[in-house]
Amino acid sequence: MVVEPTDKGWVPFGGHRTWYRVTGVVGGELPAVVVVHGGPGSTHDYLRNLGSLAEHGWPVVHYDQLGGGGSTHLPDADPGFWTPELFGDELDNLLHRLGIEDNYVLFGQSWGGLVVARHAAGRPDGLRGLVIANSPASYPLWRQEMDVLRAQLPPGVDAALRAHEAAGTTGTQEYFDLMRVFYDRHVCRVLPWPDEYLASFLEMAENGTVYSVMNGPSEFTVTGTLKDYSVIDHLDDIEVPTLLVSGRHDEATPVTVQPYADRIHDVRWEIFEHSSHVPHLEEPERFREVLLGFLREVHACGSASRTAGREVARHG
Repeated sequence: MVVEPTDKGWVPFGGHRTWYRVTGVVGGELPAVVVVHGGPGSTHDYLRNLGSLAEHGWPVVHYDQLGGGGSTHLPDADPGFWTPELFGDELDNLLHRLGIEDNYVLFGQSWGGLVVARHAAGRPDGLRGLVIANSPASYPLWRQEMDVLRAQLPPGVDAALRAHEAAGTTGTQEYFDLMRVFYDRHVCRVLPWPDEYLASFLEMAENGTVYSVMNGPSEFTVTGTLKDYSVIDHLDDIEVPTLLVSGRHDEATPVTVQPYADRIHDVRWEIFEHSSHVPHLEEPERFREVLLGFLREVHACGSASRTAGREVARHG
């Protein structure tokens, strides 16, 4: 059974519009799974296959963050406009506009993992569970680990990349070809790239405003406003069950993910042995199995807690 989208459109946000799509029916017993994509500045496309969760009863909400995809593009915005807080506010607004703030799970991939971690640290009442997929807890750690991974590239590749970066020629075909050596190892190991991944990649290449301001010219060259950003100091405040996901060959190396495992109270970590940064595309069957298992555990525990709470109230 394939569940078709039941609702899509835009919600207003700060004088702009956030595009969204719902697959399945929200408002039932099962919480909505809200998918927060990476980038920043990417689109929901590469995460479309998470919509298959609706086949098992879990409504799924995809959206494009402001500045990309179907949401309002702001190519002339001041660089200071693009902040982590902006995207946290956008997520809050979406939850309230769709009326799902009382019963939801967040799935944050890459940059989206930092967005959802910061949201969860506020301990919202309706958040039932958290999935942080392929996400660093800190961009200083990310930059540190990028140097490690770059040093392991074939001879001459990193030196050529750095020459282009120093010369400001990161928009050339040669830089792109060199960049692909890293991407094919540590971002997506499925070749050719799946259509949904390619769709997000091309969209971001054509509309690179947010990515270039906040990140920089590539995954492994973070020179933008996020270069010193971290959510580590907020992780002790996360109290919902949390699933960490990473790939064995992930650009989000274990060093970058470890703070989540160390500081979130109720956490488990699944490493996908044959994947890099997008295991939902590289090992889709196992990924679906792990994610569904986690969601079912979260719902079972939540249902038991609510039943116990009602019993206490009845006999109190």
